[in-house]
Amino acid sequence: MSLITDRLLLRPWTTDEAVAVRAGERRPGWAPDFPAEGDGVIAGLLAERPDWLSEFGHHLVVERATDLVVGSIGLFWPPEDGVVEIGYGIAPSRRGRGYATEATVALTEFALKSPDVREVSAQVERANPASVRVLEAAEFECVADDGDVLRFSSR
Repeated sequence: MSLITDRLLLRPWTTDEAVAVRAGERRPGWAPDFPAEGDGVIAGLLAERPDWLSEFGHHLVVERATDLVVGSIGLFWPPEDGVVEIGYGIAPSRRGRGYATEATVALTEFALKSPDVREVSAQVERANPASVRVLEAAEFECVADDGDVLRFSSR
């Protein structure tokens, strides 16, 4: 299932796309700086967790104006005690446009509609202030601080 926002389409990864990222292949329809390192990590995890290729798993972020894949966002499914973690990354060429926040809001709202989810969480390194701003703009609340890592919640 795909999610549509004002400027983005969030659609599940395909197996072929994950294989291409793992192989270092470039695909038409990808921004010049996609995939980033984090996308490679996710593509590797998708090989181990094919269930994450579902509507509740990982999605590619497509910029609707250009139809280019500009990042990825996902839920680390299944929820544990009603909590599911979200992670995201946007290609450097598209950062600073609010895409990460827009995608985070959309996927969080979608996740919270599941009867299995009561909370969406995220962990961010303190050294990544841009990601902290994304979560704050998406109205997540910082609920834990262990010094280097901040934990956020959708509550």
